[in-house]
Amino acid sequence: PADVHVVAAGKALQTELALDVSQKLGAAGVRVLVDDRAGVSPGVKFTDAELIGVPQILVAGRRSAEGIVELKDRKTGAREEVTVEEAIARLTA
Repeated sequence: PADVHVVAAGKALQTELALDVSQKLGAAGVRVLVDDRAGVSPGVKFTDAELIGVPQILVAGRRSAEGIVELKDRKTGAREEVTVEEAIARLTA
């Protein structure tokens, strides 16, 4: 149902960044699922992301203030920290 699962780790800045990235991805035609639930721990969100099974997971976490997000490819398990711009470029390619 979705190409990318965007997870906001919890704080207001992280949620704002997650929503901004998901809007940009959606505008580019990428199907996005956003987890911006308040009051839910990051661990629960990450577990749910794995269970749902979307191929790519983008996490707006502790480095959100720097404009850095984490991309995870569920198939390979590879994780990488990249800039927001680079993440959008990769996910829309």
